[in-house]
Amino acid sequence: MGKIYIIDVTNRDGVQTAKLGLSKLEKTMINIYLNEMGVFQSELGFPTTKHETNYIKANLELAEMGVLQPIRLGGWIRATVEDVETTFKLVPKLKHLNVSISTSEQMIQGKFLGRKTKDDITQMMVEAVDAARSHGTESIGVNAEDASRTDLAYLIKFASQAKLHGADRFRYCDTLGYDNPFTIYETVNALAKEVSMPIEIHCHGDLGMAVATSIAGAKGAIDGGQDAYINTTVNGIGERAGNADLLATVLAITKSKGFAGKYKLGRPIDLSKSWKTANFASYAFGVPIPINQPGVGANAFAHASGIHADGVLKDPQNYELYDYTELGRGTPVTVETGREICSGEYGGISGFRHIMRKIQERMGGEIEEEIEEKIEVSFANAAEAEKILELVRYANVCAQKPLVEDELLFIAQYPDIARKLLTLAPLS
Repeated sequence: MGKIYIIDVTNRDGVQTAKLGLSKLEKTMINIYLNEMGVFQSELGFPTTKHETNYIKANLELAEMGVLQPIRLGGWIRATVEDVETTFKLVPKLKHLNVSISTSEQMIQGKFLGRKTKDDITQMMVEAVDAARSHGTESIGVNAEDASRTDLAYLIKFASQAKLHGADRFRYCDTLGYDNPFTIYETVNALAKEVSMPIEIHCHGDLGMAVATSIAGAKGAIDGGQDAYINTTVNGIGERAGNADLLATVLAITKSKGFAGKYKLGRPIDLSKSWKTANFASYAFGVPIPINQPGVGANAFAHASGIHADGVLKDPQNYELYDYTELGRGTPVTVETGREICSGEYGGISGFRHIMRKIQERMGGEIEEEIEEKIEVSFANAAEAEKILELVRYANVCAQKPLVEDELLFIAQYPDIARKLLTLAPLS
């Protein structure tokens, strides 16, 4: 049977969410957490957008250093030759791409205003795939935006041409959350059988079914003889009502009735990183985790009913499908209620030394030796400490909030990479 692979799009679709965003350092930390979890690929951003250039190059450098391995880093562009050429002009070392174009009659008439035919759409996609291949791209996903409102016959023709020209995956985009688990299963199953190529599922939550439709779509692909790739975001952050939540999707694959054990992940996911990843994303985006969020919500393992409390105390499996320790929960969270020294864009060396010393004390022997050595070197003299502090100040300017411990440790360990992440070159 085929396998299911997770392609997380927090750093592409998630950051497109209205009124939200991430700094380049925060996006990098998301990539690091996704890699630690075992996610197959991160759609790390927009290679044609100039303010992303240094960030993407820095993350590709982290991949070359082995820091971001084995996760793949992929970019998202429009399916045009112009976007392909701009991508490899700005980020020549990028090896993984998803090229996207709208395919539904609604979009052709309402977005392209009837100036393009379906044949034009297919030709644009084919030319973009050919151009990407000419630059040595290692993997290409072809996206059909608004696929759930596109007629099946055209989707089969479109995807078949993508395959013919060397695309590795076809991304079926339920852009408006229009599908339900039954319709997406039928459509994706037919695509898998007719086109015979892996299918990538991209679902939104406009009707509250993003995780359900993602799982059903993946089942359709595998039942049709192909691998499935599911797009997720951390905490379900995404445009409008959001995308399929990473943790909820993985839990559904590995825990749900009739699915777990039969439909398997192509790469193991370390669920113990879930709590840390979800909380960082919540802090970075400035969006609280809903109290009823699967796995990481405050009430996910809370029991008030007498019957439930009695049952879970006798045996947790009475009222819990999985244990909170699987998700990295259970360690007490310390909240400062007295004097607190924070990192900030106007912070000084004394406060910074205090913060780093507190981090070392808190982490104790668990701190990685190479990080510990780097911190010691950084504070060997005032000049070295000032260099790291200056980077921390700039990072605070970008984030407009105090940095978390992992961010401070990252800057201390990789100051040259951090400098690139914090460098923007506005057009003159």
